[in-house]
Amino acid sequence: QVQVLESGGGLVQAGGSLRLSCVASGRTFSNYAMGWFRQAPGKEREFVAANSWGSSGNTWYADSVKGRFTMSRDNAKNTVYLQMNSLKPEDTAVYYCATAKSPYRAATDTATDYDSWGQGTQVTVSS
Repeated sequence: QVQVLESGGGLVQAGGSLRLSCVASGRTFSNYAMGWFRQAPGKEREFVAANSWGSSGNTWYADSVKGRFTMSRDNAKNTVYLQMNSLKPEDTAVYYCATAKSPYRAATDTATDYDSWGQGTQVTVSS
């Protein structure tokens, strides 16, 4: 059974930084793309960033976070990270980590391509 656990959320002032972590177990971690999504109150879940399987480092970002957020992975630790800098109030949301449904597939920005989700971690950015 795949388990995904996010951590690192919190309250930060606008312009500040946070680093989220996500540990996944129950699969050969390095064989699966990983994604970060977020959901703000009253809004749909939206794509934030995704990272390819393996060690290529290929990562995609939503336009809204490009240049401010950096996703990375450490296959030895079964962990992905989301470094969030220059945070804005509109970044306030619950952030979710997810693993792709199938191994050896390219990362995508589509939530339905991921099947194992964590419970989320709250990020609140005050103005």
